[in-house]
Amino acid sequence: MRRHVTRSAAETEALGAALGATLAPGTVLGLSGDLGAGKTAFVRGLVRGVGSPARVHSPTFGLLNEYREGRCVVHHLDLYRLHGAADARAAGLEEHLVHPEGITVVEWIERWDEPLPGMRRLRFGWIDEGTREVIDDGVPCT
Repeated sequence: MRRHVTRSAAETEALGAALGATLAPGTVLGLSGDLGAGKTAFVRGLVRGVGSPARVHSPTFGLLNEYREGRCVVHHLDLYRLHGAADARAAGLEEHLVHPEGITVVEWIERWDEPLPGMRRLRFGWIDEGTREVIDDGVPCT
């Protein structure tokens, strides 16, 4: 388990970019944490880290954004408005979680209420008003 501390959105994005540069297709990252804790900023960096110049925004209302530029596709899911795995399946999102084409990053992964073997979880939280922490378990979890 690794703990990262960031003191700005730019630092959170840089953390995402560094990780994005190392991820292989087939990776699923589950992000959890309160609103404003840095999940979307992290994904902005991750998309940049795979080599995409795309403008990243939260897919809260669309549920899924795809970024196809770069070395592999990034699927960015947001489960905030869903109530469990059944809702995600009904929305057609399961394929991105179980058999990802590229890299799948899921905000509000805690809304998926079933085990996802092989998923790597990152937890975002506040230390104080300007400082966040990202806890990366570094290993797949179920």
